[in-house]
Amino acid sequence: MTKTKKQLYSLCECGILVAAAVVISFLQIPWFWANGGSISFVAVPLVLIGYRHGVSWGFGACMVYGLVDCIVGGGLGWGIVSVLLDYVLAYGAMGVAGLFRKKGLLSLELGVLFGNLARFAVHFIAGITAWKIAVGDTSEIFGMTFGADASVVYSILYNGSYMLPNLLLSLVAMPLLYPAIKKIEKNHPIG
Repeated sequence: MTKTKKQLYSLCECGILVAAAVVISFLQIPWFWANGGSISFVAVPLVLIGYRHGVSWGFGACMVYGLVDCIVGGGLGWGIVSVLLDYVLAYGAMGVAGLFRKKGLLSLELGVLFGNLARFAVHFIAGITAWKIAVGDTSEIFGMTFGADASVVYSILYNGSYMLPNLLLSLVAMPLLYPAIKKIEKNHPIG
């Protein structure tokens, strides 16, 4: 396969996986977080992008997904900084899954782990910066009183409340999908 054909194939496959992630984002487990967040299998196609195509394709395609999710899903944010952090950069960070490209089920699971951790890290940063500016200092979280400023604790608890279930769902889903992934790799190698 020529370089141009490989790039075109990668572009098409990434587009299909981003579209799948958008559809999956509407199939979330019903729960309401006051300032955004959801539980779904959306990480599965996003991690697959990195696994199949590497870090650069992973970052790019996942950033595109974050922007599309913000627009189509009615993204919630406090200005451009929180939108960039919570959507574009948070999902883009999942591209680190590409560090574990095409090395088997264990590397796929490591991609899930590190992709979700990277996304959580960006959400955490958004929580202690952009969201703190919007909501101010808080000392009470879920009925518990903390110090004068509990934004770090709040960001960990709030973002962890949906990111941990997302991580667990993806870790369970990947071994179930792995035989199909191997079949795709065999029939449609990228190089």
